[in-house]
Amino acid sequence: MFIATLLTDPARPVLDRTTVESLRNAWGGGDALWLDPGIAAEFPLPTIPANRWEVWQGLQSLQIDLLVQPSANRRKRLLIADMDSTMIQQECIDELADEAGVGAYVAAITARAMNGEIDFADALRERVALLKDLATSAIDDVLANRITLMPGGPTLVATMKAHGGYAALVSGGFTAFTAKVAATLGFDENRANTLLEVAGKLTGEVGTPILGREAKVQALTDISQRLGLTPQDALAVGDGANDLGMLHLAGTGVALHAKPAVAAQCDMRVNHGDLTALLYLQGYGRPDFV
Repeated sequence: MFIATLLTDPARPVLDRTTVESLRNAWGGGDALWLDPGIAAEFPLPTIPANRWEVWQGLQSLQIDLLVQPSANRRKRLLIADMDSTMIQQECIDELADEAGVGAYVAAITARAMNGEIDFADALRERVALLKDLATSAIDDVLANRITLMPGGPTLVATMKAHGGYAALVSGGFTAFTAKVAATLGFDENRANTLLEVAGKLTGEVGTPILGREAKVQALTDISQRLGLTPQDALAVGDGANDLGMLHLAGTGVALHAKPAVAAQCDMRVNHGDLTALLYLQGYGRPDFV
């Protein structure tokens, strides 16, 4: 059996009963369940419909996301999440680069790396080199004045943990940021790269080994094993090319507001909902949210 979930941005609740029931009827689904009126609904299906992606494309124009997944084991016990442009709305290295006066140049490299056009590790080294001699105090300034949480993030983490889940923040960014973001959101652990510094200034180098795509996959494998779980028990979320490995390995891997080349390689795509979409996907309704 499968579950079809329709959802939209909670700030713009455009999902109506006619849309849900029309699709349910066309696909021969079971009774529709409203997880959050105007925002999220689901219904069971015997098989994945052949016209799934055509319907998906049509619903995108209405700012509605459609996701179809197996009904078994969809409430996950491990959340493993990217940070930049996933749990927060910014790319930390771009914000640091802006402080260093090279923001536009670095942002262009970041975009290409996240879209999978260039090697992640090489791109990271190139960008960090441009931060040489930037005062480390700029990190605190960026955290205080430039970083904002992705909508729905606190609710996602708190609700999964309240139901016995474990949360790990695994980023290709930097520990100076993941430590703060993880503590703010209530993650149980965080992993990221290290910006090297001497005498209160960045050296323009990053610690090795660099945490990229394979390291995220390894983190998912290691954490699952340590908790007595398997990757099938995990929900992974990210937006960039270096997230694809863990998105494909996890039982549920969600491309959230992802780069087009990344989203095209994932069956589970959330383009309009916020991070609470990951709760609806697991069958949580609004009354279950923490």
